Amino acid sequence: MQTEPTKSLVGEEYEVEVGPVAHGGHCVARTESGRVLFVRHTLPGERVTARVTEGEETSRFLRADAVEILDASKDRVPAPCPFSGPGRCGGCDWQHVKPGAQRRLKGEVIAEQLQRLAGLTPEEAGWDGTVMPAEGDKVPAGEVPAWRTRVQYTIDAEGHAGLRKHRSHDVQPIDRCLIAAPGVGELGIEKREWPQIASVDAIAATGSADRQVVLTPKPGGRLPIVELDKPVSVLRVGEKDHRIHRVHGRPFVRERADGRTYRVGEGGFWQVHPQAADMLVKAVMQGLMPRKGDMALDLYCGVGLFAGALGERVGDKGAVLGIESAKRAVEDARHNLQDLDRVRIEQGKVEDILPRTGIDTADIIVLDPPRAGAGRSTVRHLAGLGARRIAYVACDPAALARDLKYFAEEGYRPATLRAFDLFPVTHHVECVAILKPAAKGV
Repeated sequence: MQTEPTKSLVGEEYEVEVGPVAHGGHCVARTESGRVLFVRHTLPGERVTARVTEGEETSRFLRADAVEILDASKDRVPAPCPFSGPGRCGGCDWQHVKPGAQRRLKGEVIAEQLQRLAGLTPEEAGWDGTVMPAEGDKVPAGEVPAWRTRVQYTIDAEGHAGLRKHRSHDVQPIDRCLIAAPGVGELGIEKREWPQIASVDAIAATGSADRQVVLTPKPGGRLPIVELDKPVSVLRVGEKDHRIHRVHGRPFVRERADGRTYRVGEGGFWQVHPQAADMLVKAVMQGLMPRKGDMALDLYCGVGLFAGALGERVGDKGAVLGIESAKRAVEDARHNLQDLDRVRIEQGKVEDILPRTGIDTADIIVLDPPRAGAGRSTVRHLAGLGARRIAYVACDPAALARDLKYFAEEGYRPATLRAFDLFPVTHHVECVAILKPAAKGV
């Protein structure tokens, strides 16, 4: 017996009152029948016409775009980017929102995630409820800061550079990205055609004049001669091995933070906002308060940003162990920290390597896990090391809240939490939580 196909509701329109902001760059609304809508391009308190973009009659919720604003919020501004809006580029969630209101919305999301997933009020998390902007990002309403030092362009069928539409493989061609840092924009990637290329990753270091593009050819595609508006290193992704290979120029860019230079190779991870690395190091070190002779751990250490800062502060009698899974990042970290004999970097997954080290105690710990978080088993292991302070750097408030709950189960509570708006005009936000043993006032 065949079942009837479920009816798609894509394209259906509903006039709705918009409710609170939710994690993910949208707000929650309900139709008159009670159906839940996750609506983009709107603000709490607005009345809008919402057009469904994803969902069926049996869906638990529907995704939608606000295609007509019937009653606008006082926090709304005309979107400065001509490529933002319903059905267009999905890179920015809050182009239509005043800067201060963007940070307030992010704060509301953090508070909601802490309460729902960790059972914590802002006060219990040691957070004053504010989301701090980076210096220089305070721009007038109607303008956006140019902060993104790494941009991945997708190439459309005609060879034009663009950015993906929201939750889609479709490409929105652009001639300029307003949030791209000047060092990216000056390469002129959008001006030229890329007929046999699938994507172009552009990187503009802030700690040096280094510029880099990483090209991914289409299957069977040939690599073009790359002539951009500024000197640039060129790397390519191999069609068979999917590894990154140098074509010409340096295979790395040089970044700086906390007074040190860091080599970041082959398109490797570095904070995207120009001020992020320094701001996060400062927040972590202020929270951990390293002492001479400390045994410190830097987990998910990347190219050694926090390990370097810790190594400078624990002194000759201290020790730092960094753990990172990416082979090239480990090579870079060892290079970057070769002057610090007290720092050791191990390659592998934290959950695999840390138990093998035989380390059963640590004084201070910093962890900067991927978006999914550290997870219960890793948290349990870390809590068993008896550190007096743990710094948790999080790019996702939901993952942070889940892991804070696990830490609470193991006897650690947040002493302070700080939030930083290091991804302006998007829904993303960075947090730093400092944890202490609950039974101690250390």
